[in-house]
Amino acid sequence: MRIGYFLSCEEYGPAELLEQARGAERAGFSALWISDHYHPWVDAQGNSPFVWSMIGALSQATSLPITTAVTCPTVRIHPAVIAQAAATSAVLTGGRFRLGIGTGEALNEHIFGDAWPEEDVRLEMLEESVEVMRGLWEGGTFSHHGKHYTVENARIYTLPENPVEIYVSGFGPKAVDVAARIGDGYVSTMPDGELVSRFRDNGGGSKIAQAGFKAAFAASAEEGAKIAYEKWPNAGVPGELSQVLPSPKHFEQASQLVTEEMVGESFVCGNDPAAHLEMIDKYRQAGFDEVYVANTGPHYQGLFDLYADQILPKIS
Repeated sequence: MRIGYFLSCEEYGPAELLEQARGAERAGFSALWISDHYHPWVDAQGNSPFVWSMIGALSQATSLPITTAVTCPTVRIHPAVIAQAAATSAVLTGGRFRLGIGTGEALNEHIFGDAWPEEDVRLEMLEESVEVMRGLWEGGTFSHHGKHYTVENARIYTLPENPVEIYVSGFGPKAVDVAARIGDGYVSTMPDGELVSRFRDNGGGSKIAQAGFKAAFAASAEEGAKIAYEKWPNAGVPGELSQVLPSPKHFEQASQLVTEEMVGESFVCGNDPAAHLEMIDKYRQAGFDEVYVANTGPHYQGLFDLYADQILPKIS
């Protein structure tokens, strides 16, 4: 199993993200995830650098593969523009870039006043966006007149040697079926073996399945839980709220119903290597090929040291 590190753009600024990427590579992590947001989930997280600028910087700061987790190529940015950004990222990284995509959240996509579509329409838009991007990556002049997108006489001149792989996120049956049909891989954040099996059985086959979880490294589990609750109370917001709430203040309001205990249960808190190994094993048992760990709070060097000494040497 490949173990990677998740760069949280919602919580850290550009300099810290680059520092974490270098630290992750020194510690022995084998790949990077990076989030793509316009806003943080809550103001306490406090950041949201532009992911495409960060990937350009990361291409020069580390030799690790990079996957966006995940980009929404449907509303805020037209898929023809994402196609160009992804192609350039793949060239900069020497082919080490993978485009993770999903249907997104109103939190990031509503900023121009566009209506936020229902789930079925968002999935339909996502599928068409993949058609647009792959058409542009074939080279030559490309036009598309679809239900949701129009592209006229467009050509991407800077292309990687091989087309960018697209990994599709899915947290419910409909989305997983789309991922299986159109994706080069699958992305999730839950150790749900049924969804992995659905992906593989409906067309995904042996394609890579990625997942991620959050940690809060600290001197004790209690301290870690406090950090996690301060920075990520939205982790306990249930159901579709994460897709439909439009701003950090709305997530803060919903998070008033979330307790520290609820957030602590979804994070690996503290410095116990057994807790991390147990969480990784849940994803292994669910059938994932790659798992990415994100740290929250200031103690990310402690997490790197823990993984270098006591986690990564035990993972095969």
